[in-house]
Amino acid sequence: MTFQGFPDEGLVFYEGLEADNSKTYWTRHRAVYDACVKAPMQALVDELAAEFGPAKLFRPYRDVRFSNDKTPYKTHQGAVANPEGRGASAWYVEISAEGLRVAGGAWRLESDQVERYRRAVADDVQGPRLRDEVGRLAAAGWSVDGDRLTRVPRGYDLGDDARGDLLRHRSLHAGRLFDFAEWLHGREALEQVRTAWRDLVALNAWLADNVGATTKEIRRR
Repeated sequence: MTFQGFPDEGLVFYEGLEADNSKTYWTRHRAVYDACVKAPMQALVDELAAEFGPAKLFRPYRDVRFSNDKTPYKTHQGAVANPEGRGASAWYVEISAEGLRVAGGAWRLESDQVERYRRAVADDVQGPRLRDEVGRLAAAGWSVDGDRLTRVPRGYDLGDDARGDLLRHRSLHAGRLFDFAEWLHGREALEQVRTAWRDLVALNAWLADNVGATTKEIRRR
């Protein structure tokens, strides 16, 4: 299937799901989700796979086991491309009633990865590289976020406010939201995602080179 845009019916589907997040609504509109949300998202990431690697679409069902919010369905469809050998770094895209969200970076780091990340930030070559790249992204309109400590971890005192802030991070990613626009319904959406992901190449390369994959054995719940 060639990507031709996200049909308006898909966005309307999510508007309705936000108002009625129930199995009854989902069952009644499942065909709309499949045709107007899931299928175009799969087509989008398939066309980007040659450059960014294959992507995984997230399931539409929420894991409510440990949440006070028991609504059963996600009000967005996300997909993540995490090429083999690139460790924690990934590219992300999401469609919802709000519009199109794109992002890249590392969302979850294990303790060994956090330690390598901190050593790299403190390094006099790699640290300034990341500081400058994060500054460039922020100036270009990206929101730079991530789980972070309230203060710089013990043992690190760089005398550099920007790198000190980066040292507080336990994960690091950049994202932006494109509000609803007519181009969402056509192939321009593909080029918007491609251009945005290309803008995150340097951030993801830094994370892949300096953080990499975890060496810990991950226990699955």
